[in-house]
Amino acid sequence: MNLQDQDGRSFPYLRLSVTNVCNFSCTYCLPDGYQKTGLEKSELCVDEIRRLVTAFAGMGTHKVRLTGGEPTVRKDLMEIANAVANIDGINKLAITTNGYKLNTKAQQLYNSGIRAINVSVDSLSPEKFKQITKHNRFDEVIKGIDKCLEIGFESVKINVVLMKDFNDIEFEQFMLLSKMKQVSVRFIELMRTGDNIDFFDKHHISTEILIGKLLSNGWVQKLRSKEAGPATEYVHPEYKGRIGFIAPYSKDFCKSCNRLRVTSHGELQLCLFGDGRYDLRPLLQHDNQIQELQNTIQNLLNYKKSHHFLHNNNFGITNNLASIGG
Repeated sequence: MNLQDQDGRSFPYLRLSVTNVCNFSCTYCLPDGYQKTGLEKSELCVDEIRRLVTAFAGMGTHKVRLTGGEPTVRKDLMEIANAVANIDGINKLAITTNGYKLNTKAQQLYNSGIRAINVSVDSLSPEKFKQITKHNRFDEVIKGIDKCLEIGFESVKINVVLMKDFNDIEFEQFMLLSKMKQVSVRFIELMRTGDNIDFFDKHHISTEILIGKLLSNGWVQKLRSKEAGPATEYVHPEYKGRIGFIAPYSKDFCKSCNRLRVTSHGELQLCLFGDGRYDLRPLLQHDNQIQELQNTIQNLLNYKKSHHFLHNNNFGITNNLASIGG
């Protein structure tokens, strides 16, 4: 069985949220911090996650990214990672993190089987970093990135949510960072969600301006691999690292979609900005349910749309990116 939708797109990449909880309060995502509602469902346990990923692996998925919220707040994260890394067919395990205590956790993450790491750093100014995250941890996060490079992670990426009049003016500093370190700096176009309408209107800016700056300075576009994420990356012979852009408002962005998402409660979300989630948890209770689970996932792909509707100000059910991992 090979996962494929009605538009012929295949899905070798699973983004698996392991928690909705985040310990940062980023202005564009959770400006008031994570708030309990009293209606929270329990998060998937290690065995449920193992069965879920086993089913996906049997349908051609070979890359898994653990996301949140902030995945490192889960006390059993290393156990989760180790279970996923040892599933037949999974050849790349990645994680996205805010870098909290990464300097002390990097070796554990690597030992658990994680080989690719994305760290959110929305400004190279400690003051602006604190302004956006509400935490004075810039130096700690940078030390964590250096630790990952020292350990030998196969891929170290820095995620930057691009914001007009805030960090767009730091483009040259981020370029310098990629010149000095073997990292991929990825600028993510600010996306409209249910909770950030005013912030979006004030700070959204297209990545096209920055791409033009790169091209005029000798950068060239890098060929995108089949299992890669949504970023378009650029390289330069004089730079150790790369610069990438994730531009969901760009033409034909969804044509190359190769990833599916599952929430920390076991709900399949076919699109980051889709209007529905499908509960898989009842099929994660026993090892003998794998075939039924696979059939269900394949059938649900019939509901995946050919593209999102962000251009129509329709962001689906995604109120904030912490709820599904971005």
